[in-house]
Amino acid sequence: MVSALPTPDRSRDRITSRRALISVSDKGGLVELASALAKAGVSLVSTGSTCRMIRDAGIDVQEVSEVTGFPESLDGRVKTLHPSIHGGILADLRYDSHVQQLADLGIDLFDLIVVNLYPFAATVASGADPSTVVENIDIGGPAMVRAAAKNHHNVAVVVNPADYPDVVAAITSGGTTLEQRRILAGRAFAHTAGYDAAVATWMQNEYPHDESGFAPALRVSADRLSTLRYGENAHQHAALFGSHGGAGIAQATQIHGKEMSYNNYVDADAAVRAASDHDEPAVAIIKHANPCGIAIGSTIAEAHARAHACDPVSAFGGVIAANRPITAAAAESIVDVFTEVIVAPGFDEDAVRVLSAKKNIRLLVLPDNFERLPREIREVSGGFLVQDADRHFSASSDWTLVTGALADPATLADLEFAWRACRAVKSNAILLAAGGASVGIGMGQVNRVDSCHLAVNRAGDRANGSVAASDAFFPFADGLQVLIDAGVKAVVQPGGSVRDEEIIAAATSAGVTMYFTSERHFFH
Repeated sequence: MVSALPTPDRSRDRITSRRALISVSDKGGLVELASALAKAGVSLVSTGSTCRMIRDAGIDVQEVSEVTGFPESLDGRVKTLHPSIHGGILADLRYDSHVQQLADLGIDLFDLIVVNLYPFAATVASGADPSTVVENIDIGGPAMVRAAAKNHHNVAVVVNPADYPDVVAAITSGGTTLEQRRILAGRAFAHTAGYDAAVATWMQNEYPHDESGFAPALRVSADRLSTLRYGENAHQHAALFGSHGGAGIAQATQIHGKEMSYNNYVDADAAVRAASDHDEPAVAIIKHANPCGIAIGSTIAEAHARAHACDPVSAFGGVIAANRPITAAAAESIVDVFTEVIVAPGFDEDAVRVLSAKKNIRLLVLPDNFERLPREIREVSGGFLVQDADRHFSASSDWTLVTGALADPATLADLEFAWRACRAVKSNAILLAAGGASVGIGMGQVNRVDSCHLAVNRAGDRANGSVAASDAFFPFADGLQVLIDAGVKAVVQPGGSVRDEEIIAAATSAGVTMYFTSERHFFH
């Protein structure tokens, strides 16, 4: 048990920086920072490549080995792990005993620590081999960051180049305040916590604990990217956080339009999820996290026109995602429809010009390295649920024809499209399709027959001759009968109900082709 020192009678609010230790992997803004500190009379100590970069810029800097009296060793693994460094960081000047011990030991103080860590997450993301990944596990960096953050009454710690201007401004105007140092310390501990979480996750995935495929511990780490105006409703506070190494909607670049809302992000993510399920040019239009139209086409413009035609009323005020860049032709198709958000891998210059005529429409560009993560995490009270992402679609060659004639190529193509598209629809899900586009969607109902009625009602006359996909089996023949009565000619569904024979009999009686996939696509 660590014994506590008595609470000191004096506190240190504003402190003037006199000596800084700088050791950074991210060299962005380094020379400017070092120059500003030197001009403010701050003595600089640094390590390795950071020291060389500062020195090459003509700025006076002391090598850390000159402080420790010990050379950097073991290929740089040992540099700052030394009492002359950590004593200077951890001494609490509110205690006379600490001041005296520093004097006795000949250790000089540090009052500013600027450190960011080896690029572990980026190294993992690059596909580097395990030995390279391990070498990017920082040891001395986190030790210095944690030491400085602990001693924030006396030391300012900076881990993010974005904080350099504010820190320099404080130092040149009298010093950092205790409040500022507390904020920086909190960011520092969050930085090391996220770093450790990334290392732990990689280690547990690289060397699995058991055969479940899941690590024994889950560490979720993210940084706040923005504070939103409100959440789902105006009385709810909300913010956007980005996962470390994330490359999705949270990291998308907004190139036009007003601020994104909580609901915009939810719908944009659902739209991207739906559009990216297809290999052909595809567009999904989302409203309240459910599709009101999904279609493929030879171009994005064609795909949008087909998706919009599914349910033009619901598409009003919707969110659109495309799996290809938005072209000028697609922009012309979209611009006259009131749309909240368009998200895509990119926008042609002419498309931006066309869409920017609508000042409020939000245009989001997905990151170049956008990827759908292999696993999904959902928060529940007291914990999290984790599952493999639903990315598997059984090939039609693996389906079982249980009744009716073999589907002709055009019908089979529509069934394959419908089977992929219905995965994006909240359960219970029924999707009617024709010509590579949804024509009627029933979603989110507590029984499948109601979803069938919704899909048929939305499709109207277009239901006749369409195909249908059901995300799970029909528990009774009544839902299938709704589709049959509307003129659906072919159905794809998982099968597996205890009443499958009853369902097959209804389809057989109506002359409807039906395939079983033996996989389902529940989406709650």
